[in-house]
Amino acid sequence: MDSSLLLLITTLLSLTTTPTTADPLYHICQNDGNYTTNSTYQTNLNTLLGSLSSNGPTTGFFTTTQGSSPDQVDGLVLCRGDTDISACTSCLDNAVPDIIQLCPYQQSAVIWYDDCFLRYSNIRFFSSVDTSPGLFMWNINNASDPRSLFAAVYGLMDSLINETAGGPGMFATGEVAVNGTGGGQTVYGLAQCTRDLSQDSCAQCLVDANQSIPGCCAGKLGGRVIGQSCNLRFEVYKFYRNYSTARLRLPMPIVGSPPPPPTSPTTTNLTGVGAVGGVGGGHGSKKHGLRTALTIITPVLTFIVVVTVVFACLRKMKRVKNMRIDYEDVNQIEDIQPQVFDLAMLRNATDNFSDVNKLGEGGFGVVYKGTLTDGQEIAVKRLSRTSGQGIQALRNEAVLVVRLQHRNLVRLLGCCLEEQEKLLVYEYVPNKSLNTFLFDPIKVKELTWERRYKIIEGIARGLLYLHEDSQLRIIHRDLKVSNILLDKDMNPKISDFGLARLFGIDQTQDNTSRVVGTYGYMAPEYAMRGHYSIKSDVFSFGVLVLEIITGLRNSQFSASDSAIDLLSHVWKYWNEGRVLELIDRSLGDYSSSEAMRCIHIGLLCVQEDAAERPTMSSVVLMLSSLSTSLTIPFAPAFFAGHSIVDGEKNTLTTPDRSTTTTSNPVSINDVSITELEPR
Repeated sequence: MDSSLLLLITTLLSLTTTPTTADPLYHICQNDGNYTTNSTYQTNLNTLLGSLSSNGPTTGFFTTTQGSSPDQVDGLVLCRGDTDISACTSCLDNAVPDIIQLCPYQQSAVIWYDDCFLRYSNIRFFSSVDTSPGLFMWNINNASDPRSLFAAVYGLMDSLINETAGGPGMFATGEVAVNGTGGGQTVYGLAQCTRDLSQDSCAQCLVDANQSIPGCCAGKLGGRVIGQSCNLRFEVYKFYRNYSTARLRLPMPIVGSPPPPPTSPTTTNLTGVGAVGGVGGGHGSKKHGLRTALTIITPVLTFIVVVTVVFACLRKMKRVKNMRIDYEDVNQIEDIQPQVFDLAMLRNATDNFSDVNKLGEGGFGVVYKGTLTDGQEIAVKRLSRTSGQGIQALRNEAVLVVRLQHRNLVRLLGCCLEEQEKLLVYEYVPNKSLNTFLFDPIKVKELTWERRYKIIEGIARGLLYLHEDSQLRIIHRDLKVSNILLDKDMNPKISDFGLARLFGIDQTQDNTSRVVGTYGYMAPEYAMRGHYSIKSDVFSFGVLVLEIITGLRNSQFSASDSAIDLLSHVWKYWNEGRVLELIDRSLGDYSSSEAMRCIHIGLLCVQEDAAERPTMSSVVLMLSSLSTSLTIPFAPAFFAGHSIVDGEKNTLTTPDRSTTTTSNPVSINDVSITELEPR
């Protein structure tokens, strides 16, 4: 017999008796400290993990604590609500050794599987919503009618969120018909929370996860948002089990006890676990029963084994070397066609990420200049391991940018996922960012009036493409001077899409409970209420225009005449008819009419009422046609909070719309500069 055939048969036979062990979907070693061998913490952790794996399957959810501070460790396990005790036990039996192997000596870690997840920490986390990073997954196939599909998804998820938050098991599944597909398509959904949460906390977690679906899974036939407090999923096929019986949590049969005999040959159950062992029992000929069972079971087992082997091989081929990340994430990156770079190649190109090659640093990590072996210059964004952005930041930016093709948007070349590194590779833009010129007393002289006007027009056209002309409608949400890169010809390129949000074709606005961005550039309705739209980007554009024309930072400038920020500073000069006095003094010759027009457009863009701000299509028309009339601006919006000016805190106040007098100060809404995506 051929050796390869013999090997295949041996493999198939072994698989029929020993089930394959499921790989984890993802894991996070949370770097909250290390423990040492034979330490008290290790003893407590081992005891805790044993308790979690033995007690978790009984009800599908279990929490426990071992030890006392400073060696106290808390742990939690949750099995998917449609699993039975056997599946839950098997999953947790894998989770305990896997989490120790994948996160050695870590005092906090979490690991996800399809049927369960396990978490432990030296920091108390019970009964609180955790929005730290987790995992996004999506079906690589595109929906033929995404609008109808996602209308059904949103309706289904709303129903499941209410059922999950209000139910004792905090788990729900459901299905709904999709209208408009023409093929009678059905979408299936699942939602679940950890049972230590309150009803409101569960609802909050699921609503937040649901808001992430457009960004992760737009146009796809399925998607999952998996976090440490809740998760949800939708597909166009029924992926969950019939959990009505699993909810009962039937006790496990005693090992060695025969199953009860069927009442008659016609009612023998061949679908449940152990049905094969129950064939016979004195009903008819044993040989005939065995032959019948083998006739039915053999082709079924063969099919299952072949599918399992093929699936395992494909999954292994797709998995990125030394990186435990779900294969669907990698497929999605391949589906959108960026180049996959080798880590060794990028290390060599950047001289092992040397500080000498450091171009800049932001909330997502550090950007390095690199040179490939063929001489091509690149910029490598290295996502910070401690920033919490992880794979989601890479996924969000890669999925968006690789689909966007415009001369005023930075071009993504590829990415790299190896050895826990998460890297994005961009075209190298030699003149770096706009702020390196605008606020440098020497380089600012290179920004002639012609170049500044060209930069303003380019940014406007890039935003117009994002809002209206691309296949996707995208809100950037973090437009600022440091995110505008300049190529060798000083053409502007909008960069850094880590905070961008994807909108539906007909969607114009949305809300979020997590306000992210940069103070001074955020529209007031977004900073105060979490309400964002294309007009949020218009506001940020207006601030940019005023900075480019005046050469003054929005957050730090010459605060003459008791002005409290750039917007009020410009508005005061506008009202007094002295606005040309604000033009950057480093400029030589410039067009006063164009400069006045730019300031006018800037003020229109920073109106407090979003409805009164122009769209980017109107802005592009205003800039390209001097004959287009402009409306009269009202007083711009003013931020509440604090700014740092020359090292001193200054309280910002909120003036009335129709006057320049200030009202009582209001408290600051403390937000971070960059978004920490929840999964």
